[in-house]
Amino acid sequence: MATTTKSNYHDRRVKRRLADPEYRAEYERALRQIQQIDALVNELDELRESAGLSKAAVARMIHKDPASVRRFFSAQINPELKTVAAIADALDAEVVVKPRGQRGKRRASSTKPARARRKKRAVAA
Repeated sequence: MATTTKSNYHDRRVKRRLADPEYRAEYERALRQIQQIDALVNELDELRESAGLSKAAVARMIHKDPASVRRFFSAQINPELKTVAAIADALDAEVVVKPRGQRGKRRASSTKPARARRKKRAVAA
């Protein structure tokens, strides 16, 4: 019964806070990030299963502790990009970032990699 009370209180509090436009924007941004991470981890897990690999086998392939790979696939975590890339590589996949509509097109001002742009700025300064 206490869980229901907490849940109701939480729901009312979030609803009240979502009335603030700044809070709503941050809440929605965080929600998009969580959904993207979940989608990526779920896709990698589907690739792992379709390849017939256990989580322990993937851990051995990327030289990681099996417990950390189990957490990667089953816990609510914020995985390191290095681990995501390593697991994708082990599953013969790659991580790709796609722009979302107009917003992404405005940001894509250069075709040079970000590291090259940062290095050029540092040299120019």
